[in-house]
Amino acid sequence: MGKNAGHFKKGDRVAAETHIPCGHCFQCTTGLQHVCRDMKIVGVHTDGAFSDYSVLPAVCAWKLDPAISYEIGSTMEPFGIGVHAVSKTKPAGKKVMVYGCGPIGIYAQMVAKFSGAECVIGVDVSKERLALAKKMGTDVVLNAKEVSVADEVNKITKGFGVDIVIELTGNKNVVNDASKPLRRGGDMVLVGLYSGAVEWDLVNNVIYKEANVYGVTGRIMWDSWWTAQGILLSGKVDVTPVITHTFALDEYDKAIQTAESASGGKVVFKF
Repeated sequence: MGKNAGHFKKGDRVAAETHIPCGHCFQCTTGLQHVCRDMKIVGVHTDGAFSDYSVLPAVCAWKLDPAISYEIGSTMEPFGIGVHAVSKTKPAGKKVMVYGCGPIGIYAQMVAKFSGAECVIGVDVSKERLALAKKMGTDVVLNAKEVSVADEVNKITKGFGVDIVIELTGNKNVVNDASKPLRRGGDMVLVGLYSGAVEWDLVNNVIYKEANVYGVTGRIMWDSWWTAQGILLSGKVDVTPVITHTFALDEYDKAIQTAESASGGKVVFKF
């Protein structure tokens, strides 16, 4: 442990903020470290963390509350993305639709429900992930391969549309369809990372609707972490079942294949 590691001591249990800010740019000095101009990312610009030991700047270490297990602690980073996405909106009493029922999508659905959403709708094409979302408390799940999402939402909302759409699939062909059920004046939150240019009917699905569009990346340091911890410690949300697969580090190949199959929930390594 480095001499400037601050209030940490040997043996502390920590979770990692994977975005490493420079600490000096305009964004970093105005509370926007998560969009630092000279951002470094663990596993991209530095060695990754699938190892027995990993080096992390003290500024990126989050000390785990004693009530949070290692297993849950390992999911706080993706859970924090769900927290950040929902925090862009005011879901209490609203209808929220989340496109994508991977781990982060399910976390966003859970956070929306925790935050008072009247109805949470999860959309995916994986039956396994839709079943998991339903198990975790999502009110309505829709398989985009089997039904017209826009038609189903029209029925559910009696033609009103959903108040909030959170897009997490990363599929560039989904964005336009995801914005169609959004009501006029609603909130559209984009989290998924797209592989190319996105075709989007901005005139009809954003401008004429006067929709509020938000981009989300990572977690706000440390607002998202404090909120995530508060939710986890509330006793009202149990994210444990979202972890569907646990592997030893020497089962790396199998773990990655499982994660890439998009058929289950969160995959974690156990050391």
